[in-house]
Amino acid sequence: MLAVESLPNLGMAVTMDIGEENNIHPKNKHDVGGRLARWALAKTYGKEDLVYSGPIYRSMRIEKDFIRLSFDYVGSGLIARNGPLTDFEIAGEDRKFVPAKATIDGETIVVSATEVSTPVAVRYAFKNWVQPNLYNAEGLPASSFRTDDWPVIR
Repeated sequence: MLAVESLPNLGMAVTMDIGEENNIHPKNKHDVGGRLARWALAKTYGKEDLVYSGPIYRSMRIEKDFIRLSFDYVGSGLIARNGPLTDFEIAGEDRKFVPAKATIDGETIVVSATEVSTPVAVRYAFKNWVQPNLYNAEGLPASSFRTDDWPVIR
């Protein structure tokens, strides 16, 4: 769960896809404002038919040699913009993350890597600078996430 979800009257707009590598403040204010406006319209003004967030990681399930991820805010479905899904990593008990293959399977994502026969954790867009491509069909990007709580070693 993202910390922002536990605070009242607060929303989050993911901007990884419109940000800039060396500037924390994206020049594209129009899309940032549009995403924040969706939150306000849905949460403050009660517009119930509006998808106001991109996919947010909910849970994972280990299935044989892969991990299946579930999300909130899927909207009309998950999509990979401009090619196969990117920026997924997977790790086994050794806690060593390797690049992973990720595919959309209905409203879930299946993640695996040949180097990890018994996976235990997944990370998505878990770097200082990425431009990942997981969205919902409404065009809102997924937030970065991790399924583990291990210390981060860079």
